Amino acid sequence: MKELDLRYPSCPVRNVLSRFSDKWSLLTLRQIDKNGKMRYNEIKNAIPDISQKMLSVTLKHLEEDHLIIREAYAEIPPRVEYSLSITGKNLIPAIQMLIDWAIEHFDEVTK
Repeated sequence: MKELDLRYPSCPVRNVLSRFSDKWSLLTLRQIDKNGKMRYNEIKNAIPDISQKMLSVTLKHLEEDHLIIREAYAEIPPRVEYSLSITGKNLIPAIQMLIDWAIEHFDEVTK
């Protein structure tokens, strides 16, 4: 296994994890994976305690990091759908492992 030097900002672990390890990104990725293509309001309703601004920022960052795909349709009214990219789909098993771990150890961690 390759040795990582975590002391420097160029560390791949630090740089990659910071892209999706915030409070809302994991939940957003999980919801999109669970439901396939989702519209903004569907995601908002699935994560009721996220503000509109935070959801917009989260979706923008996930798209910039190539974890989701934003597809806009030229219709009236405009329609936008979000889905996981290949990279995002590859991340889901790791997210699911973290979710499973969090559920299993919730009581221990939150004491």
